[in-house]
Amino acid sequence: MKYLIMIYSNPATWEHPMFLHQHESLPPEERNAQLTAFRELMTEIATSGELVSTEALADPATSRVIRFRDGVPAVTDGPFADAKEQMAGYFVVDCATPERAAEIASRFPDARYGAVEVRPVADVSGMKR
Repeated sequence: MKYLIMIYSNPATWEHPMFLHQHESLPPEERNAQLTAFRELMTEIATSGELVSTEALADPATSRVIRFRDGVPAVTDGPFADAKEQMAGYFVVDCATPERAAEIASRFPDARYGAVEVRPVADVSGMKR
């Protein structure tokens, strides 16, 4: 089954990988350890075939929100929600179990500083139109 792993971070320092820029005061050895762990995770899930796709997102300040007001679309600048953390990027993985997807998500260094959400991707291929 496919799962969407969403990385949320504070956009105060929007640079990727986010975990390296959220806490720049970390000692170099800790930063290097986290980067090494992240690279190892990426290699592991790419080699296993679990990694389907991944994308980093641009700064939330560049986003546009569309909401309908009185039947008319209203377009506003900025992130979709007034929240400290914004979606920074995502990974789609194809795992045998939800526990495996959660285990992968828990290994992202970003989980230490922001939030990492895991959500099953719905199979809508058989939906009637």
